[in-house]
Amino acid sequence: MQSEIYKRLNTGLILLLLLIAMFISKTVYLFISICIFTLSFIEFTKMSKLFLKKKYFKQFLTNCAFALYLFLFLMIFIISLNDIHLKIILFIILLICISSDIGGFLFGKVFKGPKLTKISPNKTISGSLGSFFLSMLISLILLKYIFNTDLINNILLGFFVSLSVQLGDLFFSYLKRKSSLKNTGNILPGHGGILDRIDGILLGIPIGLLYVLILIFTG
Repeated sequence: MQSEIYKRLNTGLILLLLLIAMFISKTVYLFISICIFTLSFIEFTKMSKLFLKKKYFKQFLTNCAFALYLFLFLMIFIISLNDIHLKIILFIILLICISSDIGGFLFGKVFKGPKLTKISPNKTISGSLGSFFLSMLISLILLKYIFNTDLINNILLGFFVSLSVQLGDLFFSYLKRKSSLKNTGNILPGHGGILDRIDGILLGIPIGLLYVLILIFTG
């Protein structure tokens, strides 16, 4: 467990440094975003060959659908290049997504307890609750001091982002299980592939952004 924690902390530190570099430099921001999504698509196509064996037409449609989703996801980041407010919102949601992952890992390892689902045997109910707790806490702190929004909406944003992250994580865990894969790759120590790292984020950021947009237009 200790070595796994060190690996995750090291990877988390690298990701944090990349986030800072992305926030400072538009060129780095765009380059890293494109690299992440390109590598994710490559990992997904390799996985689709396994869970859709010899179903070439379904593979093609599935890969196209995922490519379209990644393209729309990337467009959000490209649009935010020249909009500092949108960029700040995206980074806050991203930090909430990361908090959900960290909370799930720490609470799951410390408290253990009953399994959450057969889809991903390593996930526990305590880990899921930890994901919600840390996400809502980080959301509450960041939004309170940056945007001074009300308590309920701050907590709800953390809740919905964490829920989306966990569902996204479970969805890709299901695909990996069908593909008989532990990880989508091995580029990140302690996390596996790029897709292993951003599986929950792929759903967490759009849902979080949608919730923020609803607050803006209904507020």
